[in-house]
Amino acid sequence: MNANAADPIVVKIGGALIDDADRMSALWPALDTLTERAPVTLVHGGGKQMSAMADRLDHTPRRVQGRRVTTDLDLEIAQWTMNGALNTQLVAQATAHDLTAVGLSGADAQQVQVTKRPPWTIDGTTVDFGWVGDIDAVDPTLVEGLLTREIVPIVSPLGVDDEGQIYNVNADTVACALAGALGAQQLLFATTTGGVRREADDPASHLETCDASTFETGVEEGWIEGGMRVKIDTALDALRDGVERVLVCAPDDVAAQARATEVTT
Repeated sequence: MNANAADPIVVKIGGALIDDADRMSALWPALDTLTERAPVTLVHGGGKQMSAMADRLDHTPRRVQGRRVTTDLDLEIAQWTMNGALNTQLVAQATAHDLTAVGLSGADAQQVQVTKRPPWTIDGTTVDFGWVGDIDAVDPTLVEGLLTREIVPIVSPLGVDDEGQIYNVNADTVACALAGALGAQQLLFATTTGGVRREADDPASHLETCDASTFETGVEEGWIEGGMRVKIDTALDALRDGVERVLVCAPDDVAAQARATEVTT
């Protein structure tokens, strides 16, 4: 199949996976196989690396329901780590695995257009997330141009407003919005666990599917929380926005998808 004849696929990876050399070594050949099927865009986070940099600066980041509060310093850290070290590192790794890649941030060409998140009330407490952007629109033109040239865009989750202010944006949310804007056939969340589990440390508790009802039950019972809660929540949004399939899978399974958890409405 000519990759350019197929609808795109968006793959999202997080900082924990990026920090795992063995799993990343398995990811790249699987991505190479995936590009033979369809054009692929890679969106990455970097929460683990941001936290490590914060530790070096004697700074303790705050998280609320898996989402990071972004102070002035946190925003600088996001730019240093995600759009600096990690994005460049991923482009270099792609090159080493015979993939042609270009590193971008969501701020480039105003791809990810945002406004500052208003305060949220969570469990009776008002939370100001600081320099966190809520996505207003995604312009996929730049990514589409790269995909037609069989280049893999590697996108860091920064956004920009009309005044040129940079914002930190949740990477799962960016992946979801970009998949919708591209009319992607699939959105794949590649994780170290390789899917959704009822017991985090028990592979036997792996779910083949996770629908909206299961998600609500998991949140209520506490076995879907933190980053996974954000992933499933944004996955359901992606399906509502027209993405055909959303899966949570292991890095070596992004092409075969034999052991993935499929998110359904």
